[in-house]
Amino acid sequence: MSAQSTLAPDELKPSSRPAVSSLARKLAASPEAGVIIACVLVFVGIAANADTYTATGNLQVMGRDLAQVGILAIGESLVILTGGIDLSVGALAGLAGILAAWMNVDQGMPAPLAILLTIVITAGVGLWHGIMVTRLNVPPFVITLVTYTVAQGMALAITSGSPINNLDPVFSNLSQYYIGQVPVPALFFVGAAAIAWFVLERTYVGRQIYAVGGNKEAARLAGIPTARRITSTYVASAALAGVVGILVIGRMNVADPSVGAGWELTAIAAAVVGGMSLSGGEGRIAGIAAGAILLEFITNGLLALKVSPYDQQVVQGAVLGVAILLDRVRARYFGRSRS
Repeated sequence: MSAQSTLAPDELKPSSRPAVSSLARKLAASPEAGVIIACVLVFVGIAANADTYTATGNLQVMGRDLAQVGILAIGESLVILTGGIDLSVGALAGLAGILAAWMNVDQGMPAPLAILLTIVITAGVGLWHGIMVTRLNVPPFVITLVTYTVAQGMALAITSGSPINNLDPVFSNLSQYYIGQVPVPALFFVGAAAIAWFVLERTYVGRQIYAVGGNKEAARLAGIPTARRITSTYVASAALAGVVGILVIGRMNVADPSVGAGWELTAIAAAVVGGMSLSGGEGRIAGIAAGAILLEFITNGLLALKVSPYDQQVVQGAVLGVAILLDRVRARYFGRSRS
C-alpha cells in the first residue's frame, strides 16, 4: 500500500480550513474588531426596526453629532495613552464657544480672529495642565477637575447665565454647510482622526507617546523627553476641545453657557469602548473612532426607536457594558491583558 493511501481523510483535504481559522483568529485578535462588529450589528439592527434611521437627513445629523463626540474622544485618548486623564474637555469646549462668541459679538472682533484666539487660549490651558502634571506632579485627575470647575464658572460669569446671540455667519458656515451630502463637521472629525493616526502610527513622536504610557520610567531612561510628550497630549486635547466648542455654537447659532456638561464622560467612554487602556500605552485611533461611532449609533438609534427618555440611559449603559465585556474577552484569549 502506498504511503499516500495510509493518510487519514482529513489530511487529504485542502488547507483552506486552517487558512480561514488563521484569518478569523487575526480578526479576533485585533483590538478594534469587537467594536467594529458591534457598530455593524447595532446599525443593522436599528435600521431594520426604524425606517427613518437610514434616511439621508438622519445620517447627516449623526455626522454632526459624531464630530462633537469623536473629536473630544480623540483628544481624550491622546492623554489616556500617556496614563493620564482629562476631565475638563467638556467644560472647556463649552467655555471655548462662549469666549469665541463674546469676542465676536461683545468685543467686535472678526470671527476668524476670534476662532483662532479661542483655540490658542484652550491650547494654553492644555499647556498649563501639562506643566502641572509633569513639573509639579499634580495628579491629572485633580488639575483637570479644577479646570472643569473654573471653566464652567467662567462661562456663567462672562454671560451672566444668558446665551449670546447674533453670531457672525462664519460660525454657522463651519457647522451647517455640506460638501456633497457630507456635513462639514463630520469632515473635521475625519481630518482629526487621520492626523492623530498619522502622528501615532507613522512618526517617532507617536512611538514615544506609546512608550511613555507603557512605562514612563523606562521611557525616561531611554532618553525620551517624557515631560514634553505628556504635555503635548494635554495641549492637543484642549485645542480639540476648543474646536468642538466652535462647531457647537455654529450649529446652534447661539452660545449657551450650559453647554458642555457631561461631554467629558462621553469622550472617555468612547475611548475605553474603542480599546484604549486607562493605564496607558495601548489603543489605536481606529478603535477610538469606532467607539465614538458606536456611541452615536446607539444614542441616535434609541431616539429613532422612540425609546422612553427614562430608559435610554439604561439601554446605553447595558449595550456599552456588553461591548466592553466582549472586548475584554477578546483581549484575554487573543491578545495581551489590558489591566
